[in-house]
Amino acid sequence: MSATTSGSMSTLAGIFRHAVLLLTGALLLFPFLWMVSLSLKAPGEIFHTSFFWPAQFYGIENYGKALTEAPLLRYLFNGFVVCALILALQVVLCAPCAYALAKLRFLGRDLIFAVVLAGLIMPHQVLSLPLFIIGYKFDILNTYTALILPYAVSPFGIFLFRQFFKTIPDDVVHAARLDGLSELAIVWKVMMPMSLPAIIAFSIFSVVGHWNDLFWPLIAVRDQSLMPPPLGILAFKNEEAGSDYGPLMAASTLVMLPLIIAFLVGQRWFVEGLIQGAVKQ
Repeated sequence: MSATTSGSMSTLAGIFRHAVLLLTGALLLFPFLWMVSLSLKAPGEIFHTSFFWPAQFYGIENYGKALTEAPLLRYLFNGFVVCALILALQVVLCAPCAYALAKLRFLGRDLIFAVVLAGLIMPHQVLSLPLFIIGYKFDILNTYTALILPYAVSPFGIFLFRQFFKTIPDDVVHAARLDGLSELAIVWKVMMPMSLPAIIAFSIFSVVGHWNDLFWPLIAVRDQSLMPPPLGILAFKNEEAGSDYGPLMAASTLVMLPLIIAFLVGQRWFVEGLIQGAVKQ
């Protein structure tokens, strides 16, 4: 096969890959673009087939209703508080566990790691009934604690940090020990500053997962002042929006916006964290 033919095949393969990526990206973005489009349309245009820009711009009215007819800002605030506290607890608890599994040798280490892997494949919904009973026994239902505490430890966080810590040379750990640092000090002063991509990657996974969680908040809280964004949107649909889909789509767009901004800001570290966390030494 000549060099020209080989180059042509490589070009065609590249074009095919990019076409598949563009098509996949378009399919993923289409529902979001449709949601934004509906948030700008008048009630009479909601079920029309015209796309994207509305014939009658109704965005001010829809977004105004979304912000005034339901405590949307309160839902967003609840989401920020719950996600921030869950992420903080997960990092504080998962990082030392991951360090122990990656850099320390002790009896039962492999068994504990197997339990972590088992936790990765177990749906959190399986634990909803025992968690509800525990919350009832300790009288923490319908509080922020009920939303936060069940997610304080993340098997995925332990796994991701462990994989990333294993890419850091053992010589770095030995040097820190020679400097007199304790194991916990090594975690926070040596390992974590070197693991910024993994922290950002895990943060995006954690925040997106808990920001969009509806199942557990639907069980754990009833007070509207404690509802996170997805549950608040559900209450807004039932009580305020009804069949008025314009304000409902406007509220959904506002709820999605912080996640999009966060991902765009951290996407470079997100990809780097996943790639380096997948390297095995």
